Amino acid sequence: MKRMMSSSKKWFVMLMAAVASLGFQSCLDDDDDKYAMLLPNALVTVKNASDNSCYLQLDERTTLLPVNLKSSPFGGKEVRALVNYSNVDEPSGAYSQAVYVNWIDSLLTKPMAPNLGEAENDEVYGDDPVEMVADWVTIAEDGYLTLRFRTMWGNPSQKHFVNLISTNNPEDPYEVEFRHNAYGDTYGQAGDGLVAFSLASLPDTEGKTVKLTLKWHSFTGDKSVQFDYCTRQSSLPAQPGMTSVRSSLNMK
Repeated sequence: MKRMMSSSKKWFVMLMAAVASLGFQSCLDDDDDKYAMLLPNALVTVKNASDNSCYLQLDERTTLLPVNLKSSPFGGKEVRALVNYSNVDEPSGAYSQAVYVNWIDSLLTKPMAPNLGEAENDEVYGDDPVEMVADWVTIAEDGYLTLRFRTMWGNPSQKHFVNLISTNNPEDPYEVEFRHNAYGDTYGQAGDGLVAFSLASLPDTEGKTVKLTLKWHSFTGDKSVQFDYCTRQSSLPAQPGMTSVRSSLNMK
């Protein structure tokens, strides 16, 4: 298996290249297949089984058995990841489908951060603007809120600090806020980042689907959007180990 696509930026650039290629009518089906292989066809959670093998959680109900992965390429950490896979006609055991992983690339995966109070939140987590991108990877599922966001990136050596905190709204325990600290790196070119936050610290919805409200500070003022959310039902630990993983857009 090739472990390609070392960042969200790379797959986005490849996506743009693939879209541009559609304008050339002379492309053969084989060429289309090659471009399709470069693009992610799923967003998954990479999980570890009790026997140290790994599997991919595709959605709340669908699990994939990667026949060419004996263990997780990300060690014992549970992460969200973009993947390109192909279905294979092999036994899947307790899983929904057996697949061959063509490539897989992890996202920055973090727990929620504590709410420190408004003044300290601004100081520590920042309040620099971002735009949320309405996209298939911007989704609440499997106990995570995965977000594609857009902001300005200028200094490649300056890490941007991104976090998700509860607003501590007494009337809505499922109201959260995205925070971005660019540490002054607010000029340059617009670029997209991908990050996933575990929602394990939110109150259990007890099997019900509720509205999860995300708030953020945009370039045109404060905004919000709602997601359908249900606490993950899983035999795995409720608070798995988290890891911050690669991104050529310098984030932490």
